[in-house]
Amino acid sequence: MRKKVAFYTLGCKLNFAETSTIARSFTDEGFDRVDFSEQADIYVINTCSVTENADKRFKTIVKQAQKANPKAFVAAVGCYAQLKPQELADVNGVDLVLGATEKFKITDYINDLSKNDFGEVHSCEIEEADFYVGSYSIGDRTRAFLKVQDGCDYKCTYCTIPLARGISRSDTMENVLNNAREISSQNIKEIVLTGVNIGDYGKGEFGNKQHEHTFLDLVKELDKVEGIERLRISSIEPNLLKNETIDLVSKSRAFVPHFHIPLQSGNNDILKKMKRRYMRELYVDRVSKIKDVMPHACIGVDVIVGFPGETDEHFLETYHFLNDLDISYLHVFTYSERDNTEAADMDNVVPMNVRNKRSKMLRGLSVKKRRAFYESQLGTKRTVLFEGENKEGYIHGFTENYVKVKMPWNPELVNTLHDVELTKIDDDGLVRFDFVKELAL
Repeated sequence: MRKKVAFYTLGCKLNFAETSTIARSFTDEGFDRVDFSEQADIYVINTCSVTENADKRFKTIVKQAQKANPKAFVAAVGCYAQLKPQELADVNGVDLVLGATEKFKITDYINDLSKNDFGEVHSCEIEEADFYVGSYSIGDRTRAFLKVQDGCDYKCTYCTIPLARGISRSDTMENVLNNAREISSQNIKEIVLTGVNIGDYGKGEFGNKQHEHTFLDLVKELDKVEGIERLRISSIEPNLLKNETIDLVSKSRAFVPHFHIPLQSGNNDILKKMKRRYMRELYVDRVSKIKDVMPHACIGVDVIVGFPGETDEHFLETYHFLNDLDISYLHVFTYSERDNTEAADMDNVVPMNVRNKRSKMLRGLSVKKRRAFYESQLGTKRTVLFEGENKEGYIHGFTENYVKVKMPWNPELVNTLHDVELTKIDDDGLVRFDFVKELAL
């Protein structure tokens, strides 16, 4: 009987790309991949450490695995596994914990799959995480996440990512292009570029600080790869998003007019305390530049509320700053203290009830912003890529500029692109449309 393996991924697109790569290594070893809710011989949980919530969810997911198969071997990998390996190993039911450099060699650590009395830990010093492992996700969705960069050299005072993933390093241009071609050969229509700090691409591509390529070079070369219908840039720092890149996307064959740019705070004093590498004025400049050359572009924003020292005045400044900006939606993070970060030792801690209230206000603003953006797109002609899931009798899809649309379920539309005209916003906030051409299905 072939052994079965199941995966659960917490956190970011980068984690999804890496889970997919780890899953392929199991397939190569003769395992069959099954859904996490099914009975498997081994369950692999790819962890995240960005928020306290992701930490807490880990125990729940381990219990889920044990419920499906009490005798199953449970392994934890990823950022939380690097930062607090012993904490994970102590969770009842966990057999193996692998850190940043070990996770891609997981099949080497799995011998007889018998349960351990104690969680076994293999975790390197993070300084040893100085080599690059390429990853991409395939088969999970109608789009693929392609990892181009890992690690971060920034020292933001709230962030554990450099401790969990090490220094900034990049894939070689040749590797990225080969992976992109491989993805496109499997009838996947959209590739999302992902990494910890993708605007830093190029650094460390030869295993040292030397590099000959930049993010702009990468974008130019990927745009030439045949067979890729859509390329999407995931989160990119405002100080690393250059005018040349914005101009290239505006004229690109495949890159779509959608940017996700972390802001974190609209107050310069808080940005300094966070050790961000820009002021709010630069952020305004980036948004203005994008909207100047691509008025229909979708712009998403990350923002953190309740950072130590954030007064009501600071928060209201952030709120009004975002309200006045021509952006499309927000990802709101409630600040949570992380061990071994500068911010964890800062004074003027914001009470949790205040953090939650501010978070709720910004989430409300996000709903308003998204609605206004969707309304601005009504009457325009766009191209939709349809997703593969039947959600309560509807199929969903996204336009190139990230407007989410819906229509009654039609399996023949899955993973296909169609020209549409956006007509109205439904009661659930999603957009209805008419096909520009009659469907020839």
